[in-house]
Amino acid sequence: MSHQVALAFEDGITRFIKVGANETVADASYKARINIPLDCRDGACGTCKAFCESGKYDGGDYIEEALTDDEAEAGYCLPCQMVPESDLVLQIPTTSDVAKTSATTFESTLSEIRRISETTYAFSLEVDKREDLSFLPGQYVNIEVPGSGGQTRSYSFSSGPEVDIVSFLIRITDGGLMSTYMRDTAQVGDRITFTGPMGSFFLREPKRQSLLLAGGTGLAPLLAILEKLAGMDNPHPVHLIYGVNTDIDLVELDVLQDYTQRIAGFSFDTVVGDPDSASQKKGYVTNHFEPQHLAEGDVDIYLCGPPPMVEGVRRHLEAEGLKPQNFYYEKFALAVGADTEPAEPAAPAAEAPAAQAAADQGYEIGEEHASFEAQFDARMALELAVVELTMGKLAEGQLGEFKVLAELAGKTLDGEKFINAEEFTVTNDAFHEFLFKAVGNEHLLQAYRRLDVPALMAAVLRQEHWIDGAVDADHLDIVAAFEKQDIAAARAAITAHNQHAKATMAAASKAAAQ
Repeated sequence: MSHQVALAFEDGITRFIKVGANETVADASYKARINIPLDCRDGACGTCKAFCESGKYDGGDYIEEALTDDEAEAGYCLPCQMVPESDLVLQIPTTSDVAKTSATTFESTLSEIRRISETTYAFSLEVDKREDLSFLPGQYVNIEVPGSGGQTRSYSFSSGPEVDIVSFLIRITDGGLMSTYMRDTAQVGDRITFTGPMGSFFLREPKRQSLLLAGGTGLAPLLAILEKLAGMDNPHPVHLIYGVNTDIDLVELDVLQDYTQRIAGFSFDTVVGDPDSASQKKGYVTNHFEPQHLAEGDVDIYLCGPPPMVEGVRRHLEAEGLKPQNFYYEKFALAVGADTEPAEPAAPAAEAPAAQAAADQGYEIGEEHASFEAQFDARMALELAVVELTMGKLAEGQLGEFKVLAELAGKTLDGEKFINAEEFTVTNDAFHEFLFKAVGNEHLLQAYRRLDVPALMAAVLRQEHWIDGAVDADHLDIVAAFEKQDIAAARAAITAHNQHAKATMAAASKAAAQ
């Protein structure tokens, strides 16, 4: 009997292989032309050491120098020796590029478009060669927007991995590339290309109760998780808290209600931020945590929402002195004028320290990285590199979109004051991410996202804090340099902007510490 093994790489790419009876994972990987780290092939060197997120296997024969007893107990394994006894998910400590593989590209047909609220659409794709598409519930793909010249937007599956036709949610916003297509020109029968699956946000093997937290269309990957749970024998309670800004943003409530019948022990609450909402529960999702939802920390939390929501939940848990067994999260930008899809992971799972990799010790996707100075300098270095790749290559429409993003970030500022600090964090991220999306290099894009600058900003920037007044002008200067195709001016503006951004963060950090 063969088993499916998901190989999750550090850059967010996931590849799936079939491993036959009595076959090692390494042998099956190389048969599939996926060159995972490997040297001795006999359990003596530890070069192939990986972490098993879920599933059962025979660990095979190896020596202590290659894999210690403590590592094996924590979930580490040697693919050159291990033989699966069920489907597995393995974290492979290298990038897909090093393994000489990449995400798979699929062709599909747009089979359904549904407007499920004033702000949200659902759409479905009938995938060519559907049997070749495997994904973990919670993962995402990059969808090429028809008529955009190859530009992509990222979406999490809202459907489970076993269904024939895959589905997604999109929040419609003015000026968004995919939003404009879906709202104005999309027709059933359109051909659509996408690449994936990707992402470290996915359902792990349930070992305890779960708390699912969704912000807006961050509901999509959690719907995929619920669909998977509906087909499993899961004895643990599952509770979902679904938070939105206004009543009209609530969608798929009938689907959630149906899951209460299909999943034993499943329940859900909706929370609306608008104080004038007709909802019984208002405010933030953290206002409605009940003791039974958190089980004194014996809980796995799955959260998909914008950076401020992720940081808000983390700060709430810290203030309560509560550390969940596992905290998996995925962040996405909600910026007016940009498509607002749940998809981008905060950081690949392999980024987490080894001491937190075992589920029993507690696991968190998206650990804090270096100081903000180092993070901002790293962002600047990446931006200076991407300038070389994009200067003179942006179409007129792309330049227009770039300028709109700069202006939107500026609308959240008033000189040296924030009009809305939280909105600035997400609009600023949309501006900085634009060039990384435009260049079309997935590795550069993932490198930018792994820095997780929005999380650093969301953690310290507050409404009352000072901001360097040059930040707004910097954004516009960068755009102007691209309009003039002046690479020297672009580099100078990016360098100056980095100094102004670090000055803002330093002042905010000092204020927060007082």
